[in-house]
Amino acid sequence: MIRKKRILTGDRPTSRLHIGHYAGSLENRVKLQDEYEQFVIIADVQALTTHFEHPEILKQNVYDLCIDYLSVGIDPGKSHIFIQSMVPQIAELTVFYSMFVMVNALKHNPTIKTEAAQYGFRDLSYGFLGYPVSQAADITFCNADLVPVGEDQLPVVEVTRKIVRRFNSLYKPVLKEPDTLLGSCPRLVGLDGNAKMSKSIGNAIFLSDDEETVRSKVKAAVTDPARITLKDKGSPEICVLSEYYKVFNQEEYGNICSMCRNTAIGCTSCKKMLSEVLNTFLFPIREKRKFLEEKPEYIRDILQSGSGKARTEGAETLEQVREAMRINYI
Repeated sequence: MIRKKRILTGDRPTSRLHIGHYAGSLENRVKLQDEYEQFVIIADVQALTTHFEHPEILKQNVYDLCIDYLSVGIDPGKSHIFIQSMVPQIAELTVFYSMFVMVNALKHNPTIKTEAAQYGFRDLSYGFLGYPVSQAADITFCNADLVPVGEDQLPVVEVTRKIVRRFNSLYKPVLKEPDTLLGSCPRLVGLDGNAKMSKSIGNAIFLSDDEETVRSKVKAAVTDPARITLKDKGSPEICVLSEYYKVFNQEEYGNICSMCRNTAIGCTSCKKMLSEVLNTFLFPIREKRKFLEEKPEYIRDILQSGSGKARTEGAETLEQVREAMRINYI
């Protein structure tokens, strides 16, 4: 029997997920799980790179993240949802890899530089600097064939590929060099119009937001600043709302843009319509989330089962790694 190719994907449990996550990755993960064997990591250890002072928040965040996954259609019968810290082989691989990854290479990694600037870090912790090494362990512990990424994450996967090549050259070719699966999924602009939708910036509509919260957030969204009255022609290409219509109501996207340009619809009406579109989209997700929030034992069982599967795969990989390094002493 030919096994399906494997995918490694996931998120840090720093808060609940938003519609930008859905457009950028979650929708694609739901589709990919039918074609590939999918490992979905809840990267709680990596969350400590920016939340090390408050580890107590992680437990609820881990459960919330798992509920978000299930609510949008990730199926635990097809995808292995697991917790990073419950797979010790990932930590062991991280240590082994760190022995031959140069500090200067990590300092110049563009993803690390960007995130350090975002969080205002001047002096980087060992864990933060070594984030790409930890991610390499995430990807290789199960010998993933593919890693779905956006363009901003390509440097991280390239670090993994270099680590695999270095390991296989130094010792023995036992690790698989992963390929990237570059998605065409859109990156939603934040409600403020100044950056991508981000949970840390606070410009996001969350999958768990109730109807009134969605309406309030959309009402405050930035639109075309040059359009002051209804008689002013709009420029949908610079309006946040049009980006959301394009993703969540593609059938009406062209019509909405046309009405905006021809003053047939104003920003207030456009926002009301978009609120209804988003609330209609979010309704089944909210309903499923409400059901799952009342079943913590079920969520725990899914996480335990997925983490157990991940440990089994990790143990097989570590056995090969230790044999290749000749440190299987006993």
